[in-house]
Amino acid sequence: MRSLPLLPLPHGVVLPDMVVTVAAESAAAREAMSGRTVGDELVAVPERDGHFGSVGVVVRIEQRGQLANGADGAVLRALRRVRIGRGEVAGSGALHVAIEEVVEPPASDAARALAREYRVVAEELLAAIGSRGASALLEGIEEPGELADTIGWWPELDDERRLQLLETVDPEARILLAVGWAREALAEARVTADIRDEVNEDLERTQREAILRRQMKAIQDELGEGGDGADEFATYRARIADGTLPTAVAEAATKEVDRLERMGDQNVEAGWIRTWLDTVLEIPWSTATEDALDLDAAAQQLDEDHAGLEDVKERIVEFLAVRKLRHERSSDLQEDSGARRGSGTILALVGPPGVGKTSLGESVARALGRRFVRMSLGGVRDEAEIRGHRRTYVGARPGRIVRALVDAGTRNPVILLDEIDKVGADWRGDPSAALLEVLDPAQNATFRDHYVEHEIDLSDVVFIATANTLDTIPAPLLDRMELIPLEGYSEDEKVAIATRHLLPSLLRRNAVTAEEVRIPDKVIRAVVADHTREAGVRRLEQRLDRLVRRAASRLAREPETTVVDVGLDDLRPALGPTPHREDPAVRTQVPGVATGLAVTGAGGDVLFVEAALLPGEDGLTLTGQLGDVMKESGQIALSYLRANRERLGIAADLDRTVHVHFPAGAIPKDGPSAGVTMTTALVSALTGRRVRPDVAMTGEVTLHGKVLPIGGVKEKVLAAQRAGVTDVILPVANGADVDELPDAVRDAVTIHLVDSIPEVLEIALTA
Repeated sequence: MRSLPLLPLPHGVVLPDMVVTVAAESAAAREAMSGRTVGDELVAVPERDGHFGSVGVVVRIEQRGQLANGADGAVLRALRRVRIGRGEVAGSGALHVAIEEVVEPPASDAARALAREYRVVAEELLAAIGSRGASALLEGIEEPGELADTIGWWPELDDERRLQLLETVDPEARILLAVGWAREALAEARVTADIRDEVNEDLERTQREAILRRQMKAIQDELGEGGDGADEFATYRARIADGTLPTAVAEAATKEVDRLERMGDQNVEAGWIRTWLDTVLEIPWSTATEDALDLDAAAQQLDEDHAGLEDVKERIVEFLAVRKLRHERSSDLQEDSGARRGSGTILALVGPPGVGKTSLGESVARALGRRFVRMSLGGVRDEAEIRGHRRTYVGARPGRIVRALVDAGTRNPVILLDEIDKVGADWRGDPSAALLEVLDPAQNATFRDHYVEHEIDLSDVVFIATANTLDTIPAPLLDRMELIPLEGYSEDEKVAIATRHLLPSLLRRNAVTAEEVRIPDKVIRAVVADHTREAGVRRLEQRLDRLVRRAASRLAREPETTVVDVGLDDLRPALGPTPHREDPAVRTQVPGVATGLAVTGAGGDVLFVEAALLPGEDGLTLTGQLGDVMKESGQIALSYLRANRERLGIAADLDRTVHVHFPAGAIPKDGPSAGVTMTTALVSALTGRRVRPDVAMTGEVTLHGKVLPIGGVKEKVLAAQRAGVTDVILPVANGADVDELPDAVRDAVTIHLVDSIPEVLEIALTA
């Protein structure tokens, strides 16, 4: 044991055989070097956060003097590892510590094998970085421990690893660390070299192409075949100066033309600038169509395009009337900036497939005399699809809103945002969040596309959104739109649509005339009643198309046939057997089965609820792929029955397992409106009284037996009518919705408005 002055190293780590220059920055370092001359020894120990390491290195002073910055310093040569012991302050003020020489054990065979591997890897690493001359550091070193210390010269090795290497006394463990780090460094160096070679190849190819293009241009100029690049710039400047661009956009475009002219064709950015200029110049900044604000003509156009949907067409005419008044009184509104900012209205047509949402948007465009553009948003998950990509990205382009304006060629088209409820979100952003600005009349006058980078006025654009359901539309986006529900068509409305719209279109599509193929109304009504039970008319169109094609085929193959009359007997050969329908009269023949009503993405539908009592412990089992809300409705229904069993005349024991099942288990179901149906089915099972086969019901139930209002009344009543139900039980709070039903539906179905479960049971259960 001996003691030496302690030289703290707050930065860096010194390993044996290193020669380093150290500045006496701290007071402890100055005291350690004070009075020391060339040849004196110190012990250098790494210092981290005020703590010294347990292993240091004995260093010998090779040279003393001032450094370039004027600080006192010394050149030190590291000699050997030592363990650090107790310390004490000498009279000179320097801290002396006891040191113990580290005696390394003889190298094992495994250590020598690792040393040979390290030498090979280190030489490959030096060759990869182009430092073959540095391989002299490895010459003459045979011991594995000493060889491992040479990894400390690697400039990419951080101080934490150097400290770990210093404190690893065992030579075999140390050479194992060095081999692992050398392998990592070699892998990184190879990747870096590959990238460097690839970049160099790209640069050489770009330079070669630039030279060849210059030579080709010179040859074309000599032959008189070269184009004058100045013509392109003059064309751009002329298009900018024609006054169609806003001032800020024109200034930005002029700067881009100047940049393009300075950089030349060989620059990669030249193509990007041309694409941006072409896009900006194609946007109809000031081109607009005049609105045809004849309300009578608009109403006539809507009536010609669509049968039924009177409330919807009335709301659209109101929308056009407001635009007419704003146009006539624009001088008064110019004084009110707030009125100008909120001038737009965003319509949202919500309803099942096939009810004519898209065609209504086209009718609005025709009624206004505007261009029509349809944007399908189904499956869009990238925010850049709406706002565009930033110009810094390769392949950047404007968003769909700007592209729709370019396609329309005017700044005030009718843009249909189709399937807005199918917009999704992922790691690329949320497109519905980008739509918040587009569909806000108070903000879209200053819409900014990321690619264009300038404000675009969308306040004159008529946006019409369509959706099948509102559940997936975010609340902030839904709040910006005025909802117009399209619940579906009655049987009479479907027959009228088929006669006035579908059939003439199908005849033209199949190259036949109404005189050649005749389909009477009774056949159409049979197709509607027996082969389609949908809210819209898309399936009806497919069935009629099949009938027309079959008739057209007969005309083509039988030249002597001039007229084909399609009768009821032709339906089965053409359309196949009538699809199986669940008949409420059959399903409700036993107690415990009730007929309910529901709304799906395809419109209204009937659903059956089955209830049964099973021996076993007290509990409730719900099956049929139900959501949480529907499961809670089942719990509420059972709790109400247990609390009111005597009042309801239930003599059966309720302390048993109650099983409630919703058939069609492959279809997910949720919502509170099945509460009344579940309660009725349970009472039927408990009392043995069957549910009337001609009754269907819907409504939310509370713990006290109150029947609360629900939505989708028209779709549900139409579904009940299609299923052959004659009586429908609705909550009394939905009385206003009953007034909106078509007269034909109200004549065919008896509506019972109820306020409590006892009223439901009195109507629904047999005596």
